[in-house]
Amino acid sequence: MVPGIDEKDLSKFIVVGDRVLIQPKTPEKRTKSGLFLPPNVQEKEKVHSGYVVKVGPGYPIPAIAEEDEPWKSKSDNVRYVPLQPREGDLAIYLQNSGYEIEFNNQKYVIVSQSAILMLIRDEGLFE
Repeated sequence: MVPGIDEKDLSKFIVVGDRVLIQPKTPEKRTKSGLFLPPNVQEKEKVHSGYVVKVGPGYPIPAIAEEDEPWKSKSDNVRYVPLQPREGDLAIYLQNSGYEIEFNNQKYVIVSQSAILMLIRDEGLFE
């Protein structure tokens, strides 16, 4: 549980850098043949899937020295190379590369973009 945050303040979470906040997809409780899987079998899987909830700004780009153009105003705005994941994507990610947190009785995983193996994007999924 994240201390000091109200129950419905997930919108106040700010993901930094190349990190992605993922809500893990509920694992299958049965095999295709109908056998029940114990929870420890599901947790030992190396690859998990989940829905992207929030995405960080990306990789920061170093400031370019503008000594050749002194007439330009200096800006301290940081620029970023954006990340590929978008909110709502289904992400296939490496379980061991993530950090698990719990908020509002829901589990979330924070992973870097490099831990995401594949994205499934369905534009009409939420229509």
